[in-house]
Amino acid sequence: MISKQIHFNSFSESNFFPQERSLQGWLAISGFLLLTVVSYFAGAAALLRLVYPVTALAVAIFLYLRHPILYIGFTWWIWFLTPLAARLVDYRIGWDPTRQMLIAPYLVVFVTIATFLRHSPRASTQGAMPFVLAFIAVFYGFLIGLVHNSPLPVARGLLDWLSPILFAFHLFINWRDYPSYRQNIQRIFIWAVLLLSIYAIYQFVVAPEWDRYWLIESKMYTSSGSPEPFGMRVWSTLHSPGPFASIMQTGLLLLFTSSGSLILPASALGYLSFLLTQVRSSWLGWFLGIVMIFGSVKAHLQMRLMAMILIIIMCVIPLTNIEPISDVVTNRLETFSQLEKDTSFNERSESYERNLNLALSNVLGKGLGNIWTLNEKTGELEVFVLDSGILDMFFTLGWVGAIPYLAGFMLIIFSVFQYAEARFDTFVSTARAISITFCVQLVGYSTMIGLSGMIMWGFLAMAMAAHKYYQHQNTQF
Repeated sequence: MISKQIHFNSFSESNFFPQERSLQGWLAISGFLLLTVVSYFAGAAALLRLVYPVTALAVAIFLYLRHPILYIGFTWWIWFLTPLAARLVDYRIGWDPTRQMLIAPYLVVFVTIATFLRHSPRASTQGAMPFVLAFIAVFYGFLIGLVHNSPLPVARGLLDWLSPILFAFHLFINWRDYPSYRQNIQRIFIWAVLLLSIYAIYQFVVAPEWDRYWLIESKMYTSSGSPEPFGMRVWSTLHSPGPFASIMQTGLLLLFTSSGSLILPASALGYLSFLLTQVRSSWLGWFLGIVMIFGSVKAHLQMRLMAMILIIIMCVIPLTNIEPISDVVTNRLETFSQLEKDTSFNERSESYERNLNLALSNVLGKGLGNIWTLNEKTGELEVFVLDSGILDMFFTLGWVGAIPYLAGFMLIIFSVFQYAEARFDTFVSTARAISITFCVQLVGYSTMIGLSGMIMWGFLAMAMAAHKYYQHQNTQF
């Protein structure tokens, strides 16, 4: 009775009459989807490049104010599905080098700046100071970027760097609703694994025309395979294999904390599509996550984890023996034993040798947008890829910005490793494992920004929210 009363009191005023609010929220989301579909098929696809981001923002503001749980789900799904929507529009009316529609996920997340402005003055008393330190570091990078770089790339960099911090801050501040947020996120990622995997396998087997068009026009065929059936490294509804692999890595780890009839089909299809991404860093991240979860939970949960792994292996192995899937997976796995001959590995090693000393000697940094250039002929933002989040951090923020950014980040990492709640709440254990694996992957690419940053910072925030929630529960008895 006490716990129920505590949970009821934790809800804000906007959560009264939840069924009515939920209906309003779903009507808003349904209206957004209906408008998008009708515009596309009614010959107004060109308008979607402006209408889609604007209406997504409007729905996000409404959900944020009236139904915060639905807002969280809407945010994740906008990240998951917007790249596919952009590809379909491009295929129908022609390539858009400015990528206007891809701003929608960032606009949806930036709604949470209201949370940051409202609560950041009390961050030190609420335990949210690490997020404020990271925010200050990014804002510093923004100011330096305005001095050294063009405004458009700087704005693009600000969206990438700041969105994960704002979203994570929002999740943490709402720690009183941790059980609802936990259930919501688990459900989102179960459905994401299932639905995105189905499309990924379809993409691999059929190679839809809009995906082939995207692959050719984006010039990603050098890293994402050839535009033909059985030739692609799948990226499903995302815009490249890396972000899709990040979602699958996260979702497949979360499946171990969930239950229900969808777990088995989601796991079988999910692991198959995960292998078809051919993203080795995410494969290693998943394995590290499993080890971390196994080592942090109680014995009976370890037994359940082992049983689930055995069941999944029995489901996935027969699927991976089907040609040509077996060739793709086997060839990629063999590269682990031949790293000295691997082009990607050698390029990353050379990048470190060439740029590490230069990056670490950068005191002030080059600011946000330093890796982006504007092609004056095409109007397209082109990126110089740094295959390392560590290099990216020091090139962008310098020591002046990297110190507060890393200080905030390391404070959170140190804290979540101390949480005893991971012993009995498998979601806390999994959220911590997910975040740490993305942190380790900073060696290979910039996991602190964009979608991967949303995952890394977001799940760190959920672990912190769980800790504060359980602390509050214990003080009530």
